[in-house]
Amino acid sequence: MGSHPNSGPTAPHEPLESMSLEPLMTRDYERDPALVYERLRRIHGPVAPVDLLGVPVWLVLGYEESLEVLRDDPAWPKGLENWRAREEGRLPEDWPLAPSLDVNHVLIQGGEGYRGLRTAWDAALRPFQDPRRAQARQLRARIARDADELITLLSQGGGTGWADLSAQFSRPLPLMVASHLLGFPGSQHDDALMDMWRVLDAGPDAGPALDRLLAALAELGALKMKEPGDDFPSYLLAAHPGLGVEELSRELMMLLGMTSDHVGILISNTVVEVISGDASTRASLSAGMIRETMNRVVMQKPPLINFVPRFPVADTRLGHYTIAAGDPVWVSVGAAHADPAFSDNVCPASTISTRAHLAWGAGPRQCPARELATTTAAIGVSRLFERLSGLELSLPLDQLPWRSSPFMRGLRSLPVRYTLADPPTTPPTAAPPLPAAPPSLGPAPDPDGTERPRSSLWRYLAGLVRGR
Repeated sequence: MGSHPNSGPTAPHEPLESMSLEPLMTRDYERDPALVYERLRRIHGPVAPVDLLGVPVWLVLGYEESLEVLRDDPAWPKGLENWRAREEGRLPEDWPLAPSLDVNHVLIQGGEGYRGLRTAWDAALRPFQDPRRAQARQLRARIARDADELITLLSQGGGTGWADLSAQFSRPLPLMVASHLLGFPGSQHDDALMDMWRVLDAGPDAGPALDRLLAALAELGALKMKEPGDDFPSYLLAAHPGLGVEELSRELMMLLGMTSDHVGILISNTVVEVISGDASTRASLSAGMIRETMNRVVMQKPPLINFVPRFPVADTRLGHYTIAAGDPVWVSVGAAHADPAFSDNVCPASTISTRAHLAWGAGPRQCPARELATTTAAIGVSRLFERLSGLELSLPLDQLPWRSSPFMRGLRSLPVRYTLADPPTTPPTAAPPLPAAPPSLGPAPDPDGTERPRSSLWRYLAGLVRGR
């Protein structure tokens, strides 16, 4: 793709901590991050020094520079122990991002321990991501069932109505899927799902919710150590038997949290793309090209817009600057996809999308659950458009409310008008039998015929329907 148009010799410059920094998290960024990235690129080129909620960091804006950092893990490792300012005690004690980064799971971890942990993650996810495995086929059937139950609930008002697809479908579906993977016994998953939601929303009750969630996951981990099952934590322990209860609970929170929010945003953004797109976009769903549609979506609106930091092991030139060893470097996926050196080579009108996007990362630390996440989103979107023949936005496209954080960008709500499709004239093909598993949020009866109590998440979603 050639050199960046602003590339040139690196001029001497003062240390990052002494530079005049533009705050990143502003109202402009909330409204339209692309405009902020464009301004920073115009001033600084492919790498910009910014203020991230009171902490100076380097933000990588260029596509090629992002690839360089992501692919060369030895030169640009993760691991907060590599952060010079943190090790010297110079981070603010009340820095808002400290709690999320201090949970030292596979997404954050660096050092020698990472390789074994990542290998264990790959092994534990393989049964659920390999389409040849029975667990993967059973999970796909479960995802479809959960999606159908959510659609049935949100459409209880009749053949036509209004719904917030973000709150009532996109966000709860991946949480439900993650709870199946975790293998909660009985109804223990009920409150954990709601607490995960509270943590993701980062509201005033997020702190106590996080404490309760970690305690619930630690209890689950201790149970799996004694009684392993056909689930992710049991497979993770089998592949990495040295994990303690506290370490295991952090890994389970990472699966539950990051996968859920990322997938939920992907579902909502794909729905918007299909609703607001032309006839070819809708036709691509009928042609079974949902993944191509999703690839186009993550090119334009990646759910995870900035990755967690990396830290060069030595002073290294990147863009117009020399990044000092131990400086925090944040790769911006959103900015990299908008880099003219990359975006000018992508045809936005093409039915077949590029797979050179960075939405799942690149290099050896690419997201281990990308197939699971993509499958969940694809099934969810497909079930929506199969069950709802009419689906249109209740707000103009440019008035949809977005929420931004230093990591994620998604819709606060997705208000739509829907029309139910006519029921099929022939009964659907029977789904493969499901293994013993925790109850879904739906009305599946126990073997003795009694209906299970509704979960707290289901009661919340039912309350949204009644509130309409």
